[in-house]
Amino acid sequence: LPYRVEKPWGHELIWARTDRYVGKILHVEAGHVLSLQYHERKDESIYVLTGEIILRLEQDDTQIERRLAQGEAFHIQPKLIHQFEAVVTSDLLEASTPELDDVVRLRDRYGRVP
Repeated sequence: LPYRVEKPWGHELIWARTDRYVGKILHVEAGHVLSLQYHERKDESIYVLTGEIILRLEQDDTQIERRLAQGEAFHIQPKLIHQFEAVVTSDLLEASTPELDDVVRLRDRYGRVP
């Protein structure tokens, strides 16, 4: 630790990993969008270190968009459909439970398999 994981939208820097939690920084390039996804078990919170993102949430047939700027945070519970889009190049601090592979992709602009 720490170690870097390249992503089509930027990269993740995983700086803490235990059997109880994971800490990482998501570096998202301006205009890039993470997959529309949810987690079966993973519970996470994000904090915008730098930049600004659009957080998209889907519940039932309703989509909500919320802008989060530097200093703002949001808790993403399991099963909540969500997506991040970087308005400008942004760094997000993520604290989560350790299930890193618990990602159900519903839509992905980079061709990654759901």
